[in-house]
Amino acid sequence: MASPSRRLQTKPVITCFKSVLLIYTFIFWITGLILLAVGIWGKVSLENYFSLLNEKATNVPFVLIGTGTVIILLGTFGCFATCRASAWMLKLYAMFLTLIFLVELVAAIVGFVFRHEIRNSFKSNYERTLKQYNSTGDYRSDAVDKIQNTLHCCGVTDYRDWRDTNYYSEKGFPKSCCKLENCSPQRDADKVNNEGCFIKVMTIIESEMGVVAGISFGVACFQLVGIFLSYCLSRAITNNQYEIV
Repeated sequence: MASPSRRLQTKPVITCFKSVLLIYTFIFWITGLILLAVGIWGKVSLENYFSLLNEKATNVPFVLIGTGTVIILLGTFGCFATCRASAWMLKLYAMFLTLIFLVELVAAIVGFVFRHEIRNSFKSNYERTLKQYNSTGDYRSDAVDKIQNTLHCCGVTDYRDWRDTNYYSEKGFPKSCCKLENCSPQRDADKVNNEGCFIKVMTIIESEMGVVAGISFGVACFQLVGIFLSYCLSRAITNNQYEIV
């Protein structure tokens, strides 16, 4: 049993830890909102690009949305545990933070190792979609049209890729290749965008995914601070038998 004088000396220290941990938990909760927003933004703005990758890639925005939701819930739990000054709840909070940190670390490593597969997967799927393209609007053909309209490009490497497709042999270039709106280029190469879409799309994906990766890495490193603070406060409460009056 700690002496009353020692407990009086440790109260300011523990109060300081609680204040800092509450500030951290609030910021951590905000990062959950940011991840949630990034996931929703990725789902909306990058959906066309993800649809031309493999099926697993389409789950990336949902992973961010799920992670953000978990962080929001965990941040709420951490705030409650800190206010209650419960040693076992703080230990549980630190354990959950550690678990999420390890999951994010593994995901980052896997993403870095297989980053080149994104280029290969997108290029092969884009080429396959061109060969199977139709103007009636399956989701991949629709994604090709949206990409070509948005980026003002045509084909994979350039407009000539369309000449090897069934659609070109029947109807010519699709309208999404047009330089101007509502044109009917058919087979007139002067009326279509000459640049291919692959390089443009890869530039966008790499820049946008760089933003996502940077935010995710920052959140993961920030969790180390929470793990340290939670452990220190829990240990101080346990060792000194701190009680809330």
